Amino acid sequence: MMADNNKNPNECPDTGHEWDGIRELTNPPPRWWIIALYLSGLMVFIYFILYPSIPLVNDSTDGLLGWSQIDEYKEGLAEIEAKRAPYENRIAEMSAEEILQDDELLRYAVGSSKVLYGDNCAACHGVGGIPPEGAGYPILADDDWLYGGSVNKIIETLAKGRQGMMPAHADLLTTEEVDGLVGFVISNSMGEATDAQWKLYNEKGCAACHGADAKGVQQLGSANLSDRIWRFSGEPDEIRHTILHGVNDANDPKTRVAVMPAWNEKLAVRIEAEEYGDDPEEYYEGDEIERLTETEIKKLAIYVHQLGGGE
Repeated sequence: MMADNNKNPNECPDTGHEWDGIRELTNPPPRWWIIALYLSGLMVFIYFILYPSIPLVNDSTDGLLGWSQIDEYKEGLAEIEAKRAPYENRIAEMSAEEILQDDELLRYAVGSSKVLYGDNCAACHGVGGIPPEGAGYPILADDDWLYGGSVNKIIETLAKGRQGMMPAHADLLTTEEVDGLVGFVISNSMGEATDAQWKLYNEKGCAACHGADAKGVQQLGSANLSDRIWRFSGEPDEIRHTILHGVNDANDPKTRVAVMPAWNEKLAVRIEAEEYGDDPEEYYEGDEIERLTETEIKKLAIYVHQLGGGE
C-alpha cells in the first residue's frame, strides 16, 4: 500500500489521529526492521538457554555453557598471578637491599606496588606521596625522614607503626617564652636564628628531643627544626598550637593526633627480637595483626623509598 501511495502521502490510510498537522499513518514497518526484531528476540531466547539469566529464589539458572563473570575473573587472575609468581617468589626470598640492586626486580616491585600503595597509603599520604596541604600527614616524596629513610627503616615503620610524642607546654612556658620559641622555629628554618633564640631553645630543654643542632633525633622521631619542611604547618599560629598542646599528649584534649598504624605486628615483633638477638617465636602473643604480608610491606617500602630517593 505504501508503494502505491508513496508519491501522494495524503492518500495513505491513517488512524484518524493528528497532532499539529502531523497524521499518524497505518503503514507497516519496513521488512528489514521486522526481520531484525524477530532475530533479536531469537538471540534473547538463545542467550537465556546458554548463559545464567533467569533469577531464582537464591540463585539463577546456570545456562548450558556454565559461564559466569566470577569464573572468568578467577581465570584471568590466575593467569596474572602465574606471570607474577617468578618475581613474587624472588622478592620473598631476597632482602630489600638486594632488590634495590636488581634493576629488573626493582622495576617490578615499584610497578606492582602502585595499586598496593593506592589501596592502603594514598588516603593519608596522598597520590604520589604528597598529602593535601594542611592534612598533617608526612610527605613521602622528599628526603625528610622522622625515623630514618633507609629501606629497612621504612620496613620497620610500616610493620611497627609510629606514634611519636611531644608533651604539651601550655603549663610549662609563659606567653613570652612561647612567642620566643615560635620565633626561633621560624628563624632557624631559614638559618637566621639569633644567639638569644638559641639560648631560649636550650634553656627550655628543646634540645633534649630535637637535638643540640635542632635537626631532630631519629630514634625519637622528633622533627627537624632547621629546614622548611613542616609536618603540620609553618604558620606562626600553628607552630604555637603545637608548642602549647604537643603531639599525642593524652593529657591535653587539644593535642595534635599523629599516629601511623602497624601493618604487620608479627613482622614488627620479629624485627624487635632480631634487633636484640632473641628468638622471635618467644615474643609472639596470640594472633598478631597482619594487615599486609611481609612481601607486600617489602614492596611498599621499596616503592616509598623510590618516591623520595631514600637514604
